[in-house]
Amino acid sequence: MNTNIINPLKSTLCIIFALITLTSCNNTNTEKTITSEAKKNVNQDIPVYDFNEFEPLIYTKSDKTYLVNFWAMWCAPCVKELPYIEEFAVKYPDVEVILVSLDFPKDIETKLKPFLKKKNITQKVVLLDDADANAWIDKIDPNWSGAIPFTIMFNKNERLFYERSFENLEDLENQIKKLN
Repeated sequence: MNTNIINPLKSTLCIIFALITLTSCNNTNTEKTITSEAKKNVNQDIPVYDFNEFEPLIYTKSDKTYLVNFWAMWCAPCVKELPYIEEFAVKYPDVEVILVSLDFPKDIETKLKPFLKKKNITQKVVLLDDADANAWIDKIDPNWSGAIPFTIMFNKNERLFYERSFENLEDLENQIKKLN
């Protein structure tokens, strides 16, 4: 075969292959960027619920596992454990994590959102604003004193309650394994 025909053909194939590879890599990066941006913007709008609106979030009929953590910015043990919860959520994306802020609704824009951004919290945050805490605390767990942090881990078969802070990622992992 004529080498004058083969060399341009090889060059053309190499260029096409390089373009496909670069385009493919570029699309992957774009998807990762979009996913990363979506995670960063998850708390752009923080919903405020009373207990009746919030209650359906703490029950499931699906096979999904949930971790619901009650916390506030003014609670030092709560703030200390947030990085462990964030790390857990990244490592276990099949577990839905909901961070229930008990801060004041008036502070969402001026304090809560800046706090979440500063602490790199990308998990879903909702704010529970219901003055009748004595009623809803007992509905969540009659043994709960109302102290925070307080965490519920559950699936359709079982519920676990923790009125304490988690000390590290391994502590969280050990507790969630009890659901299985």
